[in-house]
Amino acid sequence: MEIIPTSIPDLLILKPVIYTDQRGFFMETFHQKKYRKAGIKYDFVQDNHSGSVNGTLRGLHYQVKHAQGKLVRVVSGEIFDVAVDLRRKSTTFGQWLGLTLSSENKHQLWIPPGFAHGFYTLSGWAEVLYKATDFYSPDHERTIRWNDPTLKIEWPIVSYENLLISEKDLKGSFLLDAEVYE
Repeated sequence: MEIIPTSIPDLLILKPVIYTDQRGFFMETFHQKKYRKAGIKYDFVQDNHSGSVNGTLRGLHYQVKHAQGKLVRVVSGEIFDVAVDLRRKSTTFGQWLGLTLSSENKHQLWIPPGFAHGFYTLSGWAEVLYKATDFYSPDHERTIRWNDPTLKIEWPIVSYENLLISEKDLKGSFLLDAEVYE
């Protein structure tokens, strides 16, 4: 596994070793000892799987208590994945990272606790799997607006007219008004 650092410390791109032959491919999607050696020293307690049609935008989600670290990958299709640092004392507070995750590149993104997460579906259909370090807690879930002018996220949105986004995500907070991590 290759560990690719990003412009935001603690966010890591994980590129697995993929073994291919005439039958197809094989790869490890999680190996606790290797991930711990890479600095991901959390226990995962929940796996989530979502499917989204083209033009769907989900997020930016986070939990103010029971903060979740997420190990994200795509098993079908392609997404533009975004993580935003919400750790107020971090030197990268309010900065975001966006990258393409796909079933083709098989990369994973490690998003530690203290970040908001969201994605935009680029392909006709995409299935996203992610492991979480804490359980979903609806009472503590919060949303930052995907189009917050402070963040200036450069989403690769093809058509705003056809954007699919939940009512909850449309009503998210602006970063300057949001409850974040101290």
